[in-house]
This record gives sequence, structure tokens and C-alpha cells, in this order.
Amino acid sequence: MGRDARRRASGWTAGERQRALERLRSGTDDWELIIIGGGITGAGILREAARRGWRALLVEQRAFAWGPSSRSSKMVHGGLRYLAAGDYRLTRDAVRERERLLTEAPGLVERMQYLQPHYRGQFPGPRPMRALLWLYDRIAGRRSRAFHPAAEARVWLPQLQADALIGASRFADAVTDDARLVLRTLSEALADGASAVNYLTATEILRQAGEACGVRLRDRLSGEEFTLRAPVIINATGAWADRLRDQGPSIRPLRGSHLVLPYWRLPVPCSVSFPHPTDRRPVFVFPWEGVTVIGTTDLDHDRPLDDEARISDPEVDYLLAAANQIFPGHGLRRADIQASWSGVRPVVAGGADAPSKEKREHVLWDDRGLISVAGGKLTTFRLIALDVLRLAAPRLPPARRPAQGDEPVFRPLPAAPAPAAIAAGIWRRLQGRYGADAPRVLASGAAEPIAATATLWAELGWTAANEAVVHLDDLLLRRTRLGLLLPDGGARLLPRIRALCQPLLGWPDSRWTQEEQRYRDLWQRCYGLPSDGADCNDSTKEPSP
Repeated sequence: MGRDARRRASGWTAGERQRALERLRSGTDDWELIIIGGGITGAGILREAARRGWRALLVEQRAFAWGPSSRSSKMVHGGLRYLAAGDYRLTRDAVRERERLLTEAPGLVERMQYLQPHYRGQFPGPRPMRALLWLYDRIAGRRSRAFHPAAEARVWLPQLQADALIGASRFADAVTDDARLVLRTLSEALADGASAVNYLTATEILRQAGEACGVRLRDRLSGEEFTLRAPVIINATGAWADRLRDQGPSIRPLRGSHLVLPYWRLPVPCSVSFPHPTDRRPVFVFPWEGVTVIGTTDLDHDRPLDDEARISDPEVDYLLAAANQIFPGHGLRRADIQASWSGVRPVVAGGADAPSKEKREHVLWDDRGLISVAGGKLTTFRLIALDVLRLAAPRLPPARRPAQGDEPVFRPLPAAPAPAAIAAGIWRRLQGRYGADAPRVLASGAAEPIAATATLWAELGWTAANEAVVHLDDLLLRRTRLGLLLPDGGARLLPRIRALCQPLLGWPDSRWTQEEQRYRDLWQRCYGLPSDGADCNDSTKEPSP
């Protein structure tokens, strides 16, 4: 079966999704592995299972990457603060995976410089930081560290708070578009024969003689329910993991929120990390996709998990206070904020009082055939997938294509120069985000940037037609990031977006009008700034495609 045929069997467009559902209901497919959860953890497991030839299906209750895998801090990093806390193994694994991803997915995962200013009387000072960065570089096998005296540090960042500044330590980590990382990983799995269908909710784990043997699913678009069976069921639902387990609570949902500012309002050439002036938690300001991001908070999330996470007023004030302390000349205000996003981290509860003290390592549970996984870092998704499959292996047939654990997640792309019509940097970006599909993406529409972003109109059309878009927010907040990168969520461009995408999505005028209103309301409530009494409950019946 060719790559395109496999994709058609996996429900990536509205019509194909319906055909995939018909196949699922018919029971013609003999699944060996069903993965619940379409974030980076589930995508990584599907990719590694498909590589080994197991018949694997992934189902996701919303859009792929709807949860924290599109709302992270975008960092592919080793976790310098975890190393400082003595968690050498987690840092070692993350640093090595960071280097793999930089090599395998250029254009999607890119190296970024980080600067940590040092002020008199603050910890850590330059000396302990130098020792920490020596070990960090040693783990990576490459040197990136440097120390800049105060005058040099202000060459990097002229707007940096100058009072009591000693200097700044510089090192390197990486940054990504987390939702595109999920999509590219899923695409690699589909190319190896796996299937993935979105907007399917797992409502019950089926058991026989106490052992997990299947799952009951509900189609969120039609309300129809049906069951599927497999010898291994994997619960990769993150913050939702406790819903499917028979055991007591194990997840401590923690909310991390971010502010998005126009780049001109706070121009930074690198990520700046510093302790918050009130609680000494690490905060950072960094450039991403042509805007500037301030993040992140770390709070217990006490709202319903099925509602979109949103930033609170205290979080807005907290992040602005941090940025104004380190960049005092800018006088940042709420009116400068272009957008926000919040994600819920599925941290495994360890009994720490403060959220920031909880460990970030992943944990596995085997509840009689239901294998659940939670915790962990975006950077180490491949290692998490391998751990899950090792635990599942006794219940699976021998791998049809035995694989070594060090094989690349992303297939190497042919070495070819950029097409004549576009710059090399744009081509690198397209290849990183779309892999082998990059030539088709470019050929599908105009190679013209959308407003001041790096996103091309061709990308918007391609993803509307080919990447499992069910709602307009799927298209503008996850498949592309226009809802975060443009003022008012891109409202001014909605007529042009409609002209391009409505025919590709096959939506009648009534459906587009409904989707546009839904998107505007959702953006205002959950991706703008807080307003009194607003909530982000979007659990009403989905419109049928």
C-alpha cells in the first residue's frame, strides 16, 4: 500500500474520516494496539509501533495536539533547572534527544541561544552557573556556553535591567512548533501503515476476565458509539489519564500560561531566562514565529479538563511584572498583549507542596492490560514511547519489522536545493514542518507569506485539505498558528481565509458562518485576555462535517 493510500485509510480529511469510521465500525481491521490520546506521547507511541509492523490505531477525542502538545512552552531542551536539582538522568536523556531532533528535523526543531543575566546578591551567580553549563555541554558533546560581562550582555540585550548587573551566561537549547511536531510524527506513523482518527472519545475500557481487551468509542460529531478490540490498550491521554484507570487519582494537573506580544513591542534576539522577582520561579522571554512570548506560570489547574484552559488575571499580572522587572524601559501593559495560551501539564502527583517542585519524569502503570503513561517532557517523547512498548511487548505478537531503539523518528529527506521561487530558509521551514509532503505543500498554492508571519498561503490551503481539520480553530490555532501570531486572532483576514479554505473543507455557507462565530468566541474567551464570567466550555454537540 502506498503512502497516500495509507493516509486515505486514516481519516485525514472529512470524507476520508467518514470512510475510516465505516471501516472501524465494520470490524474488518484486526488491531493489535489501540492508543488513546493524540498528543506528542500518543503520536510517538504510534510511530514506534508502526515502525515495528504492529497493526496500530490512534484515537483522539478532539483535534490532534488539542491539549498540552499545542500549548507547551515550545522548548526542546534538556532542562537545566532539573540538572541543578540533581536530576541527572532526566537531563541526560533530554539533552541527547534534543540533539537527535536538531539533526533529524531541521526547520521544525531549531537551535536557540539562551541568556541568563546575573545580578549582585542573586542566585545562581556566574561561578555555579559556569559549572552547571560545563556539565550540560559535556552531556551534549558540544560546547555552547559563554560568559558575557555586563557591557557585552547589554550588546545582546540593550534593554536589559542594568542596575547591579554582573554579566550573563549564554548557552544553547532548541525551540519548535509543538503542534507541527505532533503532526509530523503522526505522518511518519501513517507512512508505515498506522491509522489515526480524531474526534473519537474513549468512554470505557472493555475487560474480559479482568484483562483489558478493547475500548468503547463515541464519535463526537455524530454521537454514535461502537467498540473495538485489541490485546493492548494504551492510555496516553495525559491529564485525562485517571478517567480510564481503575485506580485512584495519580495526576496533578498544572496550568502553564503564556503571553504573546508583537515583536516590535519587546524585541529579543534570544531566550532570556531569569527568576521572578516575587517567588524566584524561572520565567523566560523568547522570540517565536515572529512574536515575543513571556512564560510560564505553574499553578494547580482546578477547572474542568474538558474546557479549554485559559489564562487568569493573576497570571497576566504575574508575567507582566516579571518582564517589566527585567526590561524596565518598556513599560509593558495589558494593552500590549496580542494573545495568550494556556496548557495543562499532566504531572504525576508526588506529594510536593509547590507545583514547581513536582518531578517531571514520566510514569507507567499496567492495569491488567491497560497501559497508562503520564508525565515526561516534550523533548523525550521517543524514549517514553519505547518504554511503553517494552511494557506492552509481552501482550503483542513478535514485531514484523524488528527495530533498534536508536532509529530516527523522521525519515531523512532527499538532499535537494530549494525551489527557485522561494528562499532557502522558507524551504527549510516547509521541509521541517511537512517532511516529504513539502513539495506538494508548495505546489498547492501561493508561496506568499500571510501578513507579517512566516506562514505561507499555500500552507493554509494544504492543511485545510489534508490535515484532519474539523473546526476552524483546528486550522488557525493548531495546524497553523495564525490565531496566535496575528492581532485579534487574524479576524481581519477571515474573508480571504474563507475564500481559500471553504471550498477545500467542503463547508456550506451556513457551516462556515457557524465555525467563524465559534472561532471568534473561543479566541476571545480563551486566547485573548480574561473577561468577567467567561468560560471556555465548548462541549456542546459538534456540527457534522
